[in-house]
Amino acid sequence: MHTLYYGDFNFGKDKYVLARSLKGLSFVGNNFSQLDDFFPNVKFIKDSGSLESYWRQINEYLLEERQEFTLKLDISGTKFQESVWEQLKKIPYGQTTSYTEIAQAIGNPKAVRAVGSAVGKNPVLIVIPCHRVINKSQQLGNYRGGLAMKRELLTLEGAIN
Repeated sequence: MHTLYYGDFNFGKDKYVLARSLKGLSFVGNNFSQLDDFFPNVKFIKDSGSLESYWRQINEYLLEERQEFTLKLDISGTKFQESVWEQLKKIPYGQTTSYTEIAQAIGNPKAVRAVGSAVGKNPVLIVIPCHRVINKSQQLGNYRGGLAMKRELLTLEGAIN
């Protein structure tokens, strides 16, 4: 059985849950139930102390002291999902892109819905910046962390007012 160490951290009024395996960061989200959804049949061990270095970078981002992350990630998905996640990492801080633009960038312009699905399965919110993806009509669209969180992150980065 795979083991994930997790901890919850507060920033302002928001709570964030981080988890990591021995290979690196696996998840950032806002509630424990999301961990269970992403990692069924996994043994979870609460250990906030071992996640301090990971939380430090996320906290620096939330304090507007960091724009890029140097965290080792432990993620896996289908080849298509991984290509979408790699493209998400290329979206610059403070900018947005659309699902359509991502589909075009990965060489699969007709896969807009599949891109949306892959974005929704991003296991590392904030660090892999899926919050920077909006729909082509400039609406925020969906976000697993909730629209309020997406709006806060984009406002923090200056991408929206």
